Amino acid sequence: MNPQAKVIFASSLLLGSTITISSNHWIMAWTGLEINTLAILPLISKSHHPRAIEAATKYFLVQAAASALLLFSSMINAWHTGQWDITQLTCPTSCVILTAAIAMKLGLAPFHFWFPEVLQGCSITTGLLLSTAMKFPPITLLYMTSQSLNPSMLTTMALLSAALGGWMGLNQTQTRKILAFSSISHLGWMAVIIAYSPKLALLNFYLYVVMTAAVFLTLNTIKTLNLATLMTTWAKTPALSAMLMLTLLSLAGLPPLTGFLPKWLIIQELVNQEMAPTATIIALLSLLGLFFYLRLAYCATITLPPHTTNHMKQWYTNKPTSTSVAILVALSITLLPISPMLRTIV
Repeated sequence: MNPQAKVIFASSLLLGSTITISSNHWIMAWTGLEINTLAILPLISKSHHPRAIEAATKYFLVQAAASALLLFSSMINAWHTGQWDITQLTCPTSCVILTAAIAMKLGLAPFHFWFPEVLQGCSITTGLLLSTAMKFPPITLLYMTSQSLNPSMLTTMALLSAALGGWMGLNQTQTRKILAFSSISHLGWMAVIIAYSPKLALLNFYLYVVMTAAVFLTLNTIKTLNLATLMTTWAKTPALSAMLMLTLLSLAGLPPLTGFLPKWLIIQELVNQEMAPTATIIALLSLLGLFFYLRLAYCATITLPPHTTNHMKQWYTNKPTSTSVAILVALSITLLPISPMLRTIV
């Protein structure tokens, strides 16, 4: 792709996200989301492969439907209350439609079916954008309207996301699809808590972005798209493969890694809200995700291919790891000790 075109699309993504995040008016928020959608489409379809075109088409149709629902929800609310302010969402019908619209935008179950297919059809770097940056504006809208949303509906969708994200990722062999189902599962953790502690949901999102970015950039560095090629990476980059294993275990939420922090705080908050059964169910459902993270970690570090001397010479590389990968991996592994400070903020 032309470098000038890349700059234009990246600037449009930044502009769209900024407009949505900083707006108080529903029409402005909707405009920002539309700019985002139109800017990411060329990045998804840039390879001109039929799979990429299919992914771009699916993404456009789903996002267009979600944007129409969001606009419909805000119009109903304006009809009932006479105002377009995002924080003044008081009509129950509007709240339900808005929750469905943002769930479609995010890929939250039961509106999750498009997300793994789209992620599988695009490159790893575009997949990283779809999994992190493109989710920030809808999460911000959820944050701003969290007081008006229906907690029962959000909890149901959250448990469904955690269950389907874990269950459907079990038999996958493509790393991008596994990360897509991982994203759906993590969104479930954010959705279950956003009505009770919006700041905690945002903290979960930030830590999820750090860990997912570390995994995507590591996979991009070692050029790995499926489990078969992941098995050969230890011979090429043993240190990076070891760091990938730790980052995956952090995404799974194992102590003493960073990923344990949001899960711990969310379970604690759910218990404080007298929702111990919900906390128990979502914690048990996260074990499904733990299985496929362990599978990825096992393939990256423990499964070794036949390594004759010639193959070792052919595979081994001295290419240095980029600074961004090193920083993100370090953050993904070591942030748990600062949890007391984060607890005071949340």
